[in-house]
Amino acid sequence: MTKEQERLIQHYGGQAVIEGVMMRGARGMAVAVRKPDGGIRVKSESLGGVYVGRVRRIPILRGVIVLWETLALGMRALVFSSEVAAGMTEEEEKEPSPAYIWIVLGVTLAFAAAIFFVAPLLLTGWLSSHMNGALVVLVEGVVRLLMLLGYIWGIGFVPDIRRVYAYHGAEHRTINAWEAAAPLEIESVRRFSNEHARCGTAFLLTVAVVSLVVFVLLGTPSWWWRIASRVLLIPVIAAVSYEIIRASADFRRFRVVRWLSRPSLALQALTTRDPDDSQIEVAIRALREVLATDATS
Repeated sequence: MTKEQERLIQHYGGQAVIEGVMMRGARGMAVAVRKPDGGIRVKSESLGGVYVGRVRRIPILRGVIVLWETLALGMRALVFSSEVAAGMTEEEEKEPSPAYIWIVLGVTLAFAAAIFFVAPLLLTGWLSSHMNGALVVLVEGVVRLLMLLGYIWGIGFVPDIRRVYAYHGAEHRTINAWEAAAPLEIESVRRFSNEHARCGTAFLLTVAVVSLVVFVLLGTPSWWWRIASRVLLIPVIAAVSYEIIRASADFRRFRVVRWLSRPSLALQALTTRDPDDSQIEVAIRALREVLATDATS
């Protein structure tokens, strides 16, 4: 595989949505969703601007861009999939406005910051008078990790989320098959793994670990500075985590990298389920569509 091919592969990935899969390519994106009548509805488009610009090649900065891209494109794909899964016609479907996306993402990020970054600090704050500052921050990091794992595990009991997790498995298997140059057919794709090195689940675990290291190094400044740091450093932590995930995928040929990646891959057992053939078919359709979009963009 040439370096150019390896660079392009880094752009390809996906996201499970309601009864479907969104695939992102080098220059486009596509969403395939199973309709109530059994058919598959597909929507694709070319991407421009910050999604494909040179700034995406700048280390650290590209991590922030990818985070925004994942949230923004994922939100649009989620809205589209919910409309299709609900049986809405093309005439009834509505593209979410930029203002709507900004508001929803703002609320989502604020909620995530409060629950997974500020809450662990508040829950462990009383320990400051009983133990060393570094140990308090370490306990905070462990609490953050346990809250994240508990959340992922808990929502997996919701029937609709279990189906999303199955589409997540279908997305991974399809990308794995394509990267292995295997035929994009159901029988071929089915034999591949539910795990993938560039998965968002692996990213979440990496964020938890990186945040622990960053906050230990930051120490225990005044209480309000600690709260502010948990929020303001999220983009930096996300950017560093993205670079780690990217490097782990680039250097998986080394045994030590594969060993270090095992916890992240193991965590994917919580966010993926073995897909059925109809779910694999949807993921294949999404990837084929985005490959076609890239070829003509």
